[in-house]
Formats: sequence, structure tokens, C-alpha cells
Amino acid sequence: MRKGETTSVDYKSTVFLPRTEFAMRGNLPEREPAILKRWQEMGLFEQLRRSSEGRPKFVLHDGPPYANGAIHIGHALNKILKDVVNRSQQMLGKDADYVPGWDCHGLPIEWKIEEQYRAKGMDKDAVPIVEFRKECRDFAEYWVDRQRDEFKRLGVEGDWSHPYTTMSFAAEAQIMREIGKFLMNGGLFRGSKPVLWSVVEKTALADAEVEYHDHTSTTIYVRFPILTSPDPIFGGAAAVIWTTTPWTIPGNRAVAYGEAIAYELIQAERLKEGSAIEPGEKFLIASELKPSFEEAVGIAQSAPL
Repeated sequence: MRKGETTSVDYKSTVFLPRTEFAMRGNLPEREPAILKRWQEMGLFEQLRRSSEGRPKFVLHDGPPYANGAIHIGHALNKILKDVVNRSQQMLGKDADYVPGWDCHGLPIEWKIEEQYRAKGMDKDAVPIVEFRKECRDFAEYWVDRQRDEFKRLGVEGDWSHPYTTMSFAAEAQIMREIGKFLMNGGLFRGSKPVLWSVVEKTALADAEVEYHDHTSTTIYVRFPILTSPDPIFGGAAAVIWTTTPWTIPGNRAVAYGEAIAYELIQAERLKEGSAIEPGEKFLIASELKPSFEEAVGIAQSAPL
């Protein structure tokens, strides 16, 4: 090549690249709907069930989402990961028949209806309970259909034509049948347990629906008069407890004691100025709490009994 001359060489023909029918770009917004449509038209889920007949079952017990709004990234993560599990088990030779479902009861759905009431200046308590429940059911049905389309758009494979819902009458009837079995075999009984309660909504709450905030409370000593005792020395005495949760006192049902804890029966003899008790009062108290108790109630001197 002489000085000053230029040349153009097509190096493309000198490079050997693999040839493929796959598109160079994913173009997923257009390709994904086409893939999902193809699966639907070919009846992929039904074909998998027929070809898997007789294989060992793999059943994923999926905690259902609430039917109370559009899906979010948490729903997507949940459903996609579980779909990976189901598909892998299907490919390993199992019959992975995934039946999706929805939780259609509880505060999350009721709260949405009440938000609509508040926007209209309506009071929940003024609406007949039957009408309120119907609105909740209609609301849940709407979002079941919406969420089903959204989950299918994620490519999750399942029996979307026959999902389960907690509000279906068949499901509610079966729950009553199962409770009836407990009743007949003696497994159903009435007892006491703490129930989280929404004062505003006037309904029970699940553990996951409770939000805790830091709160500083005044600790208190409470005396419980001893009404009867086989030992006359306890006559007129009171058992003393100490609690850091004073708001629980209105619901108090019992006073507990520990076998490994030492207790003392004391009588107040000399009091400090402004004491909240009277001389001669008798108290049954844990030995470890005695000094702090006497300081708190203004006992200058006590005598053991």
C-alpha cells in the first residue's frame, strides 16, 4: 500500500460466528404473552396432568394470598419461587398438581370496604351486617379474578380454572363438618386464651396483623386480699404481686407462685411519712421483692410472721 492510500476491508466474512434461530434480543414484553398464549392453547397444564397420572404425588401446600388488591413484588417472589419448585418436581418424575387459592376472610378485606365507607362519609356500624359481608364477598371475588390474571402473567403454572377460596360455600361447609367431627369425638372444648383484639375495628386480629411500638409503663404493686386460709396467721393478710404491665390488671384471673421462690409474711410496724398503707397490715411477698416493696409503699420497719 502506497503512502496516503486507504483501503476498506470487510472483516465480517473472516469471523466465524455460530448461527442460531434464536432471536438476538429477548423482547420479553412481546414474547412472554405469546409464550403464555401458546401454553394455554395447547392445554399444557392438562397435558401434564394426563402424562403424570400414576406418578408419585408432589403437593405444595401454598399459603394463600389475601384477595384485597393488586399483587406486589412480594407476591411475585413467593409465586415464582414456588413455581420453580413445582416445575422441578414435575421434571423429576412427580405429579406436581399445583392448586392455587385465596384467603377471602379477615381484617385486610374488611378494612378495604371500610376505607370506601369513610370516603363516602358512611359509618360501618350503620350498615346491616348482611350487606357488609356481601360487599366484602364481592370485593374478594373481584380481586381473585384480577390476581389470577396477574399470576398467570408471571408464567406460574397451576390449576387456575379450579382454585380454592376460603369463602366458597363448599369450603365453609367442609369446615363445619370437620368441627362436627371434633365435637362428636370429644376433641372440642371450651377454654381460655388471650385473643388479640382491635378496639377500633371490633374484631379479632391475627399475630401478623399486630404492630408493636416501644412503650414505657409505670410498674405497680398490687395486693390481693387472702379471704380464706387453713392457717389463721394469714387472716387479714394480702398477697402482693409486682407487674410491669399494669394494663393487664383489669383482665387478671389468677395469682401465680413459684415453688423455687422464697416468700415471706411480714407485718408493717413503723411507716414513713406519706405511706400508702396502715400500721399492722400484713403482706405475703417474695423475699427478693421485699426491700423494693417496702421502699415503694413507705414501710420503715416490718416484722416477719
